Amino acid sequence: MITKAAIYHRSHSSYSYTYDKETLHLRIRTAKGEVNNATLRIGDPYDWTSGGGGGNLNAEDAMGWSGGENFAMEKESETELFDYWFCEAQPRFFRARYAFILEGKENETLLVTEKQIFTITDDADPVLSQLLNFYCFPYMNPIDVFSPPHWVKETVWYQIFPERFANGDPSISPSNALPWGSEDPKTNSFFGGDLQGVIDHLDYLQDLGITGLYFTPITEGKTNHKYDTVDYLKVDPAFGDDDTVRTLIEEAHKRGMKVMLDAVFNHIGADSIQWQDVIKNGKDSKYIDWFYVEQFPPIDESKKDQHSKEYLNYRAFAFAQNMPKLNTENPEVIEYLLEVGRYWVRNFNIDAWRLDVANEVDQRFWRRFRDELKAIKPEIYILGEAWHDSMNWLAGDQFDAVMNYPLSDAMIGFFAQGNLSANQFKYAVNDVNTSYPIAVNEVAFSLLDSHDTARILHRCSGNRGKVKLAYLFQFTHSGTPCIYYGSEIGLDGGSDPLNRKCMIWDESKHDMDMKQHIMQIIKLRKQYPALRAHHINWLMSDDEQQCLIYQKVLKDECITVVMNNSANTIDITLPEELSNHNVIDIYNETACKLGDSLTLASFSFAMYQNEK
Repeated sequence: MITKAAIYHRSHSSYSYTYDKETLHLRIRTAKGEVNNATLRIGDPYDWTSGGGGGNLNAEDAMGWSGGENFAMEKESETELFDYWFCEAQPRFFRARYAFILEGKENETLLVTEKQIFTITDDADPVLSQLLNFYCFPYMNPIDVFSPPHWVKETVWYQIFPERFANGDPSISPSNALPWGSEDPKTNSFFGGDLQGVIDHLDYLQDLGITGLYFTPITEGKTNHKYDTVDYLKVDPAFGDDDTVRTLIEEAHKRGMKVMLDAVFNHIGADSIQWQDVIKNGKDSKYIDWFYVEQFPPIDESKKDQHSKEYLNYRAFAFAQNMPKLNTENPEVIEYLLEVGRYWVRNFNIDAWRLDVANEVDQRFWRRFRDELKAIKPEIYILGEAWHDSMNWLAGDQFDAVMNYPLSDAMIGFFAQGNLSANQFKYAVNDVNTSYPIAVNEVAFSLLDSHDTARILHRCSGNRGKVKLAYLFQFTHSGTPCIYYGSEIGLDGGSDPLNRKCMIWDESKHDMDMKQHIMQIIKLRKQYPALRAHHINWLMSDDEQQCLIYQKVLKDECITVVMNNSANTIDITLPEELSNHNVIDIYNETACKLGDSLTLASFSFAMYQNEK
C-alpha cells in the first residue's frame, strides 16, 4: 500500500515553480520504495469540452473539463524516508491545473489532488476530469520567475578577511599592529592587513582561477573584523580610502573578477554616532527609534557581573554589547540603509552584496532593498547569510542566494568528521537539493570554511586526502563555490580567532600539492559545464567501503567521479556505466580502459569522461 501520509506537494513552493518564462517545474514526495511510477496530469483550466460558463465554475459544469495530458515523471532523488519525483511542463497558455497519478507495487493507483487523494480504477475514472480538485498554478507571470544574475553559476569565489590577507601599506597599519604572522591571533589582535595588500596579490588570485572576491566588511569599525560598523560610507582608515577601493575594483574587473562586499544591516557598532547619541541623550535622542531600547539606562551596571543578556536593556546581535540591533521598520533607518546599498553600487561599481545576519532583518526591508539595487544594477548578486532552510527568502523577491551551510554540514560530516556514512551523505545532499528550486541551487553559495567556522584542514584533523575529497565534491556540485583565504595552501586553524591567521606569502611554506589540486578542479569546473549542473546521478554509495560513485550529465557531456572516503585501499566493483569502458581520466589528462573493478588508495578519487 502507498502511505498517503507521506505524500506531499504544495503549489508555489520548491515543489511547484516557474523555472523560466515558459517552463513549470513540479515535484511530489512519496514514501521511499512504495511507488513504481509517477505521472503528471496537467491541463489548461479553461479548456472545456462542454459547459464551463466562460470559466465561471460551478458544481454542475465542473465535470466538463478536458482533463489535460499525462507526462511521465522521473525519480529525481531519494532520502532515507522519501522518494522525490520530478517533471517539467510548458503550458501553452502559461497557466495550469494539475494532479499526480501514483502507481504502487500492488496494482494500486492514486490520484493526488489539492483537496483529496483518490483511488482510481481506470483511465476513464471521472475524478480525472474534476477540475476543482486539482492543484492550481493560476498564471506564469514573467516577473515572478526567479532570475538570479547569469554570471554567478560560473563564478569561483575567494573570501578575504582584509585584516589578515596582506599588508600592502604599513603606513596605515594600526599603531598596535603585530609583526605579520608573528603569533596566533587573539580576538583583539591586529596585524595590518589592508586593501593595497589585496591589489598587490590579484595576479596570484587570477592564477589560482578565482573569478569573484568576497570581502568581509571594509567599512569603519573598531574591531579587526569590522562587523561593528561605525560609518557605513567610510572605508576603514586601516584598510585604505575611497581611491584604494576604486583601484581594487577596477583592477579586479580587468582580471575578470567580480567583487562582493559585506553589509551589516541587522546591527550597528556601539561607537556609531547614532548609538552614541542614544547613550548621551537617552529618551531625547533623535535616534531613539532607530533601536530597540527597552528601558534606561541601556546598560544596567549593577548586573555587569552576570551574562550580558541580564544587563543589556536593549536588543543586540547575539547579546553583544557593541552591536545594538537596528529597527529596520523605522522609515529613517530604512532610507539610511538603502542609501548605503545604493552608494557602494553607484560610486564603486560593486557586483554583489553579502548580507550579514540577513535572517534577523525583516523581510519587507529586504524586498525594498532588492528593488532598489536591481533598479541600479539588474545583474547584482544579493547573498543572504542564513544557516538553515531559507526558502522563505528565495522566492525571487529578496535574495538571489543564501550561504549553503546545510550542504557544508553534509560535506563536513562525511569527509571531515566521518560521522555520516556514504548513504547518509547522499541522503543529506539530496535533501538539500530538493529543498529548493533548481534555479536557486544553481547559484547557492557553497563553502567548506569561512571566518565563522574552523578551517577545513583543522576539521579534517590535518588529513589532506580528506580535504582534497571535500573540495572535489564542492567543485563538482551545483552552486557557486567559495574558497576561504589560505585554505588553498594548507592554512590551518580552529574556531575564531584561530581561523583568522595571517596569510602566508612565503611559497616555501605553501602546501603546493593542495594548491595544485585546487587549481586543477577549478580548471575542470570551468572546462566541463556538466560539473556545474544541478542533477547528480548516484551510481553507488557503499557504506562498508565508504565509497561514492556519481555522474554529472549535461546534454552529451558525462563526467563520473569515484571516491574512496576511507582509510583503506579498496577494490570497487564498477557499475555498468563504467565497467570495461574506454574513458578519459580528466584529472590526470590521460586515456585509459577500465576493467570490471577499480583499486583506489585511501582518501583518493578518480574522474572519468566516457570517450565519444
